[in-house]
Amino acid sequence: MPGDLPVRGSVTIPAAELRWRFSRSSGPGGQGVNTTDSRVEVSFDLGRTTALPEPWRRRAMHRLADRLVDGVLTVAASEQRSQWQNRIAAERRLADLLREATSPPPRPRVATRPTAGSKRRRVEGKRRRGETKRLRGRTSED
Repeated sequence: MPGDLPVRGSVTIPAAELRWRFSRSSGPGGQGVNTTDSRVEVSFDLGRTTALPEPWRRRAMHRLADRLVDGVLTVAASEQRSQWQNRIAAERRLADLLREATSPPPRPRVATRPTAGSKRRRVEGKRRRGETKRLRGRTSED
C-alpha cells in the first residue's frame, strides 16, 4: 500500500488519513472486467485533518468547496487495468489537487498607466480603421 502522501514542502498526508475503496471498472475489458476490482477511490477528510496547517486547510476548503461532500474530498481512477496503477494515479491526482488548492493566491495586479507609445498606437489604429470604413462609402455611381 502506498505510504504518506507528500503535498508541498515538508507537509505530507499520513496514510492513516486516506480511505481507499475498490470496485469494478466500467467499459470494455473482456473476461477480466467482471472479476477484478481495478477502479480505485481515495477519500481524504479535509474538514477534520490535522496534517495541513490551518491556513492551508481553510484555503483548500474554500477552493474545493464544490468537490467536497461533508468535508471529504474523493478522487477516483479507473483508466488502467491494474488496481495498483490506478491507486498510484488516484494518489497523484489527490496530491495535485491539494497542492493547487493550498498554494498561495497570486499577487494582485498593480495598476499602471498606458505609455505614450501605446496611446499613440491605439489612436493610429483607430484612425486607420476609420479611414478603411470611410472608403467603403457611396461612390458616384450609386
